Amino acid sequence: MFLMIDNYDSFTYNIVHYIEGMDEEIIVRQPHEITTHDIEDMQPEGILLSPGPGHPEDAALTLEVIKTFAGRIPLLGICLGFQAIITAFGGKVDKGRPVHGHSAEITHDGKGLYMNLPDSLKVARYHSLRAVSLPECLIVTAKTHDGIIMGIRHCDSLVEGVQYHPESVLTEHGHEQLKQFIRMCRE
Repeated sequence: MFLMIDNYDSFTYNIVHYIEGMDEEIIVRQPHEITTHDIEDMQPEGILLSPGPGHPEDAALTLEVIKTFAGRIPLLGICLGFQAIITAFGGKVDKGRPVHGHSAEITHDGKGLYMNLPDSLKVARYHSLRAVSLPECLIVTAKTHDGIIMGIRHCDSLVEGVQYHPESVLTEHGHEQLKQFIRMCRE
């Protein structure tokens, strides 16, 4: 069973439907509906941190989930979830050029979510914040041609994040990236 923390975003259920389409059970909870103690009791195989509005510093439960479960339960952060991972580990996220509903080409490291995928991919961007600095424990896994960080991975734990939306029809191989996360949770 997987858990989706829904940070009040309209894209959340697109991701959920992808996961359900893989014949996986996924439970969705919004931050006001769950605590880290509830998550302990649920014992999910992996936790997905959804997109959402606002700044990651305002996503208190998402930050708490990252700090509590990183290294214990695999985590995948998408958009706001990506930004929250950076924030939780001491990196900095700040305003960038707003990009909503645009595609961009990224290059990646071929590991983790990107295993066995083409060297460059088109991805869907819907964000106005960007990663400014990363802590030493996070590495860049994907970026745009102009250097905007689009993917991160923790050096020692199964924690990955993507700034873009893998569930969007504008993202190439997004479904495969979500499948890869499920596989990594079981290794």
